Amino acid sequence: MSTTTLAALLASADAAGHDHAATEKNSGLQHIHNHATGSIVWFPTWKKFRETADWREAVDGLTRDFSSGTAPVEESASELLGQDLDLLLTKAAASGDANIFVQENLVPHLTRTWAIADTAAEASGQDLPSGSTMPSIFAGYPYDVYAQDGGVFATTLWNDIIDARRNQAIAEEAARKALKPVSRKALKNAARKAARR
Repeated sequence: MSTTTLAALLASADAAGHDHAATEKNSGLQHIHNHATGSIVWFPTWKKFRETADWREAVDGLTRDFSSGTAPVEESASELLGQDLDLLLTKAAASGDANIFVQENLVPHLTRTWAIADTAAEASGQDLPSGSTMPSIFAGYPYDVYAQDGGVFATTLWNDIIDARRNQAIAEEAARKALKPVSRKALKNAARKAARR
């Protein structure tokens, strides 16, 4: 069992200096530049995450959670993925600073999502996802979680977290417009038009 922690890997990438390409190549990590804060956010590939002690801990914890439920594991895993994503984007929309929020929450969300898939596979007696085919628990999930070793998932989710507040404001404005009382004049005009048809 690996004793390497994800925190140690990320700290070592942070300390490696400015040659990000070399660090990425040698560490099994990838990165996103957070231009708003001037920092770099490192995250593991889904393969690298499996090499850490954190992976085993996450899978063991989820296994206990799934075994205590009554629903089939795949169904529970699929529901959990949806709930986690909804909660993340709701919190992002309410956060004071989306750029800080994404820095603090991206890696935990990526790794938990991969751990949920790995737990479902282990519990069902299947091989761990290899990235070549998407496990069925992701049928309604909006991200390709394994493409480019998780890089596509990370960057798309990053953008959605940053946009969460704006998207919520747009949705609220649309709801307000839909609930706006219609004036008498507008009702009369509509009635006149309908009568002419």
